[in-house]
Amino acid sequence: MKPVTDLDVKGKRVFLRVDFNVPLDEKGEIRDDTRIRSSLPTIQHLLGRGARLIVASHMGRPKGKIDPRMSLRPTAQRLAELVPNNIVMAPAVVGEEVAGLKKKLSDGEALVLENLRYHQEEEGNDPAFAARLAEDIDIYVNDAFGSSHRAHASVVALADLVPVKAAGFLMMKEVEYLRKAVRTPVKPYVAVLGGAKVSDKIEIIESLLAKADSVLIGGAMAYTFLKAQGLGVGKSLAEDEQRDTALDILAKARDLGVSFRLPVDHLLATAADAEADTQIAEVLPFPEDLMGVDIGPKTVEAYAAVIGQAQTIFWNGPMGIFEIENFSRGTVGIARAVAGSGAVSIVGGGDSIAAVKKAGVKDRISHISTGGGASLEFIAYGTLPGIEALER
Repeated sequence: MKPVTDLDVKGKRVFLRVDFNVPLDEKGEIRDDTRIRSSLPTIQHLLGRGARLIVASHMGRPKGKIDPRMSLRPTAQRLAELVPNNIVMAPAVVGEEVAGLKKKLSDGEALVLENLRYHQEEEGNDPAFAARLAEDIDIYVNDAFGSSHRAHASVVALADLVPVKAAGFLMMKEVEYLRKAVRTPVKPYVAVLGGAKVSDKIEIIESLLAKADSVLIGGAMAYTFLKAQGLGVGKSLAEDEQRDTALDILAKARDLGVSFRLPVDHLLATAADAEADTQIAEVLPFPEDLMGVDIGPKTVEAYAAVIGQAQTIFWNGPMGIFEIENFSRGTVGIARAVAGSGAVSIVGGGDSIAAVKKAGVKDRISHISTGGGASLEFIAYGTLPGIEALER
């Protein structure tokens, strides 16, 4: 990929794909502007060098229909607060009025387009829609790593239409860290995987078995592995249809000499509720009326010991239902262990990022990926559709 620093952008119309899919509250105000701030270095670089910038992103899932609740107007307003340059909000994504606004841009000004997903052609990677986006565009820059696992029109088809293209600073940083984890991880390499479903992470688990020295499993997905081995997990969430897959993964780990660890103790509760009664269990089967909601203290200690020996760590997914305070100790404990390890640490996924923030250790993580799904797919496959489009 060519970096954005290699471009001569003065007086050029630059289409910048960003990920401004930020959370909004009931009043339509931004709750967390991290994704906007993450692309500020690229935006400031381009505007500071005289680019005539067209900023594009999606917001939510409007399914091809105009939905004012998913307008990008709040992000344009926030961007205007963060940079001194003139920021204009477009009323649409394409059309005569948008074309006119593009042509009126002066050097160092930016036009923020409306939600790309107001057009169903965006998610369909429609070449005709991409051609409309490409009208009057000289340069294409992708700084939306978190959207680059999607073969969408603004990510793939558009990149193929614009002859001059490059990656923004955020994209370059994401790829740099993740390529090291895929291609040249410093050993010992420890992967920590949590979340609800094995089915969501089959490819990444199999990919990590070929690279990692240890894989530490938490969250509800642990109960799929335990139940597959004939162990009673009460009413814990488990995917019975993934039994054979789970057993295959365990067998592959043994064959490859990978330490594949499951929790040795569990926090059980009568329900996924803050007021539920809880207890620690060190043996299975669980009582039929209880469910696993977090890893237990002995598991935190055992996992922390492995993490403490690591030189490279990749973490995706919480260890339990950490949104509930009483069920968050395992996830927070892992976050603190990762932060204190001294390893190159890569954390991806919204829940894992929330966990390192909750634990107060965000600043001690080497790299926090802005794209949960994108980071998982990159670890699994070593590339993404958006990256391939930039490299063509």
